[in-house]
Amino acid sequence: MKISILVPTLSAGSGEKSKKLQLYSYWTSSCAFRVRIALNLKGLEYEYKAVNLLKGEERDPEYLKLNPLGYVPTLVDGDAIIADSFAIIMYLEEKYPQRALLPQDLQKRAINYQAANIVSANIQPLQNLAVLKYIHEKVGPNEATPWGQSHIRKGFEALEKLLKDYAGKYATGDEVYMADLFLAPQIHAAIKRFEVDMNQFPTLLRVFEAYQELPAFQDAMPEKQPDATG
Repeated sequence: MKISILVPTLSAGSGEKSKKLQLYSYWTSSCAFRVRIALNLKGLEYEYKAVNLLKGEERDPEYLKLNPLGYVPTLVDGDAIIADSFAIIMYLEEKYPQRALLPQDLQKRAINYQAANIVSANIQPLQNLAVLKYIHEKVGPNEATPWGQSHIRKGFEALEKLLKDYAGKYATGDEVYMADLFLAPQIHAAIKRFEVDMNQFPTLLRVFEAYQELPAFQDAMPEKQPDATG
């Protein structure tokens, strides 16, 4: 199956390029999940472009022109092509300042960066599909899940300590910020895919339950995406 890559074109008679955002995503990707939340919070409409990782569509030559690493998500905004969820979220924050994703307070902002980085650099890469497949094939079929669980727990232990003095209703207070965008998908994956007991992490569990009340988070859930397979 080939991915349909939409290249921005000139609007008839206007001379302006289409402003429609395009998000290349896969429904279970926690990285894409983060970006969907950001887009929802900022009220930005976008076209969902599914990239089926189980079928290897991320290795399609046309997709690799957009994202040389062959990962999801990728955002196309006019002439701008941005890969990597952290870069996409920062791009959205700077170009579309409505509904800020970062607090003004510099210390609290730094905590948001730190929490987001713990997830994006120290948890998610160690339990993504490619790594688990490698563990399954090279180490043993029963080792992939324990591997993922161990790295999730290590990261959650650090997050629990980091956020205990900052958390309010959400991760760093009573407003949703960047840290929440990274926490929600990772906790969702921990519960649904890795069966991690979240009672060990009361702060994380409490804020995750608060996310369930927010339409921007709920509309970004994997099962609500166009390519969800159940």
